[in-house]
Amino acid sequence: MDVMLKRIFGVVLIVLAAGSAHAQRDLIRLKNLDNTKISAAQASELTLTLNAASRRSIQQIVRTAGNLDKSRKTLTAYVGSPDGDLIKDGQRVRAFALQAKSQMLQARISRVTPMPGGATVEATLSSEGLDNTSNYVMEITVDRGEFLSIPNEAIIEEGNRRIVYVQKEAGQYAPVEIQTGLQGELLTEIVKGLNAGDQVVTFGSFFIDSEYKLKIAGPETTK
Repeated sequence: MDVMLKRIFGVVLIVLAAGSAHAQRDLIRLKNLDNTKISAAQASELTLTLNAASRRSIQQIVRTAGNLDKSRKTLTAYVGSPDGDLIKDGQRVRAFALQAKSQMLQARISRVTPMPGGATVEATLSSEGLDNTSNYVMEITVDRGEFLSIPNEAIIEEGNRRIVYVQKEAGQYAPVEIQTGLQGELLTEIVKGLNAGDQVVTFGSFFIDSEYKLKIAGPETTK
């Protein structure tokens, strides 16, 4: 029995030590003690691109099911709150029939009628819809306003954390943890962690992240 208890105790110690090592490694990452260096040749090969954090308009897409009227020119849909509160006259709409997803039609919101828990919306098509179906998917483009933002592809998600790589000087990049707000189709609002003008890696960020992890992990990971 004593031997068995010792073995169990030893396994527990190993597990705790491993967890402590991982926690310490994560802590080191957040301190941004090191930079990852990328040569000009590597950057060219990876088509590495940078994008400055700046105030830009964030657009979101509200998707809903619409019904085409007999004239084949008007789509009607109900959009529940909170999305229904965002729909305004004049907003752009893309629409396609379920039977013909490749045939995208353009439209504009022409009427919004507030309803309990949402709104009924009408969109006028720029050309006639199909005559063999009345069921459409509507994608309404909603402009949420201007915010400090960066492209979505720059953000690396690690559990509950979001990381971006910022260029400190030519060829040198460091990880920065950020807090985000609104996420649009192309851009994400930055609440904390970046300033306007910071150059963040967009395409190629996962390669730099891999290089950085190998660097801080130490020689033991390569054995």
